[in-house]
Amino acid sequence: MKSNYVVQLAVVASLVAASMSAWCQSGQPAKAPASVPGASATTASGAAAPATGRKADRALRRKVYAAIGKQKEISAGDISVTAKDGAITLNGSVADASQIDKVVEIAKGVPGVTSVTNKLAVKKPFGGM
Repeated sequence: MKSNYVVQLAVVASLVAASMSAWCQSGQPAKAPASVPGASATTASGAAAPATGRKADRALRRKVYAAIGKQKEISAGDISVTAKDGAITLNGSVADASQIDKVVEIAKGVPGVTSVTNKLAVKKPFGGM
């Protein structure tokens, strides 16, 4: 009975240690304290490298939405944008076939976009015609 308790305690302790280790890893390089001799100002401020990962993807996605939203003739509410490492995917529907090419060109013009995958379709009217 005591050995089961010890094994359970060891498993719990290892899980806690592993989760703490994973929690501390943010995907960003560790910032050097300003008081460390030889640490440059760009290293200490974290301004040396551009943002990467999910935060950068969300920011790029917002930029593409904003660029599409500036065009009043395009209903951006029916368009979804996903971003992954600069690659943009457009899903949804537009009212007119000519708007598809326009939305793709707008997305390509946003700084940071490396490629655009177009999955847009023309919205059919409710009457089915």
